[in-house]
Amino acid sequence: MDNYLKSNYHTHTTRCKHAVGEDRAYVEAAIAAGITELGFSDHIPMPTTDKRVNSIRMLFSEVDDYMDSLLSLKREYRKDITIKVGFEGEYFAPVFQEQMELLQQYPYDYLILGQHFIEVDGKGGYSGYESKDKRWLTTYVDTCIEALETGKYRYLCHPDLIRFTGEEAFWEKEMRRLCVYCKEHGYPLEYNLLGALEQRHYPSHRFFALAGEVGNDIILGIDAHAPEQIGKKEPYQQALDVIDRYHLTVIDAI
Repeated sequence: MDNYLKSNYHTHTTRCKHAVGEDRAYVEAAIAAGITELGFSDHIPMPTTDKRVNSIRMLFSEVDDYMDSLLSLKREYRKDITIKVGFEGEYFAPVFQEQMELLQQYPYDYLILGQHFIEVDGKGGYSGYESKDKRWLTTYVDTCIEALETGKYRYLCHPDLIRFTGEEAFWEKEMRRLCVYCKEHGYPLEYNLLGALEQRHYPSHRFFALAGEVGNDIILGIDAHAPEQIGKKEPYQQALDVIDRYHLTVIDAI
C-alpha cells in the first residue's frame, strides 16, 4: 500500500485481554499495508494483585507463549517483513527491578513506555480519566521522566493520554517540562493512530502544538488491537496533517 507508514512498533495480541485476532493475522495485515518492520509490544506483566491493572495485560505465565509465537513468525516471514518482539511497559519504582529481571530471561528487542496508571496497584487511577488535580498531572510527568531516566525505554507512547482538565497554564507548564526532557534526551513522542481512529481525547492538538514549539521528534504508532486497524488511511492522514500544521519531525524507525 502506497502512502502509509513503513514501520510500526506498537502492536498488541490477545494476551492483553482487550485485543482480538491471531498473531499471524497482524503480520499478514502489516505486509498487505506495505509495512516493512513490525514490532509487537504487548503489555508487560505486572507484579501486582490489583484487578484493574492486571485486566489489561498478559500474565507472567503467558510470556513464553508470546515469545515463542512471535519468534516463530519472525522466522517464517523473514523474507517478507522484519518482525521485532518487544513490550509496552509501565514504570512503577517498587516493581521495576522485578520486571527487568523477567525481561532478562528473554531475547526481546525493545521496550516502550505507556503510563496508563500513576501508581502500582492502580492507586493513582487511570491516566485517561478526567481530573483537575494538579498533583495528578505532576505525578504523571514525574513518573514518565523517572522511567525514561532508566534508559530502558525507546519512546513514550500516547504521551497525551493524561487527561488534565484544570488550569490551562498549569497543563502547559507541566507538559512542556515533559516535552523538553524528551527533546533533550532524544526520546520520541508517539502520535497514537488508534486514538485518532476511535476519536478519543488523544491525540491532542494542543499537545502536538506544544511539541512542535519544543522541537520534539514524533513517531507514529498504530497501537493495533485488531489486525484490521493496520492500514487504516484516515488516522494516518490526520497524523500527516497534524505533522504539517505544527512543523513536527517524524522518525521512521527505532
